Amino acid sequence: MLTDTALKNLRPKARAYKSTDRDGMYVYVSTGGAISFRYDYRFNGRRETLTLGRYGSAGLTLAQARERLIEVKKAIADGVSPAVEKQRAKRRLKEAHDFAQVAQGWMDRAPMADSTRDMRRAIFNRDILPKWKNRLLSEITPDDLRAHCKAIVDRGAPATAIHVRDIVKQIYGWAILHGEKIDNPADDVGPASIATFRPRDRSLTPAEIRIMLMLLGEVATLPTIRLGLKFILLSMVRKSELQDGVWTEVDFDNAVWSIPAARMKRSRPHNVYLSTQMLDILVALKTCAGNSKYILPSRYDADAPMSRATFNRVTSAIAERAGKGNLPLEPFTVHDLRRTASTLLHEMGFNSDWIEKGLAHEERSSRGVYNKAEFETQRRHMAQEWSNAVDAWEAGRAYTPVLTVSEVSAPRFDPKF
Repeated sequence: MLTDTALKNLRPKARAYKSTDRDGMYVYVSTGGAISFRYDYRFNGRRETLTLGRYGSAGLTLAQARERLIEVKKAIADGVSPAVEKQRAKRRLKEAHDFAQVAQGWMDRAPMADSTRDMRRAIFNRDILPKWKNRLLSEITPDDLRAHCKAIVDRGAPATAIHVRDIVKQIYGWAILHGEKIDNPADDVGPASIATFRPRDRSLTPAEIRIMLMLLGEVATLPTIRLGLKFILLSMVRKSELQDGVWTEVDFDNAVWSIPAARMKRSRPHNVYLSTQMLDILVALKTCAGNSKYILPSRYDADAPMSRATFNRVTSAIAERAGKGNLPLEPFTVHDLRRTASTLLHEMGFNSDWIEKGLAHEERSSRGVYNKAEFETQRRHMAQEWSNAVDAWEAGRAYTPVLTVSEVSAPRFDPKF
């Protein structure tokens, strides 16, 4: 049996040699003087040799080598070849992808809206890549991610920290989907452990809609912006979908605005069925747009869409004006107008499937996989009823919507077509 003293006194010879320890382990002394712990065993009828590690200050002690031998024997008893596993580990390390390489693949090919991709790419390049550009996927731990997010929160950017965690989670999810055998560090870092936010989401009441539309006519802005904000309320589209909208997408004859998949958040094409009020707004906007391809062109450049911040400035101005006038209208965002339409349409009693389809929300359950109904006739009816209700509230009148589609306008299912 070997001792530490005996190991220290081993010297190289003209030929490599072995010196045995207990339990089948031995040290192999090369002609150059390197000493390594080894173990010979039989596995599935074949002889295998496993190098446990080198002896020395930068390697293993005798006690550590014996402990490793115990683990090796347990693996053999469980039907696992330690030598084969060691070769696999070396191969995995050699073939391992670095974090930056996989992240770039996800950024370029994962399905997401262009605006979302641009935002995530900016966050990735500024807050993630500089931190881990030289790391392998296997080298980033939950503790690493948690500490990095905390540093971002400490600099006063909790929302960015949440996005960092989400981006890392999706990068690893992409890697796992494409064959990487690796744990996702973000799974052990919950968003609530990074930062929490007081919800500001809300929907407006009919009374608030009346005040909002009244003040919309008073705040200092362009007529096209007033029309655009009301159009968002009536159509339930996202702000970016209207701001980047072009006239070639609008079919006035058939009263439908067809937004291509490339511009949608879920990367699926979406039809907005136009009420008479929405058509009137689009006619007015077309008159003002002149030769611009955009529904809402920039004030200063007809070949560019309007500024991203324009609608936000108008909603802020409306809330400020309401506050100064002691009017019962709390601050709201442009996105709250979508939520308002959804909430009130549900409260009116309209079918949830029609509403969710109008919002371009796709159900992710098995039901959503098989249900591809467009509900065109029903949504046209609902859009008109919603527009009529908003007009009534703006005028200070109550409105009782018609929830059912008449038999005359109901869809026909003809096997010849």
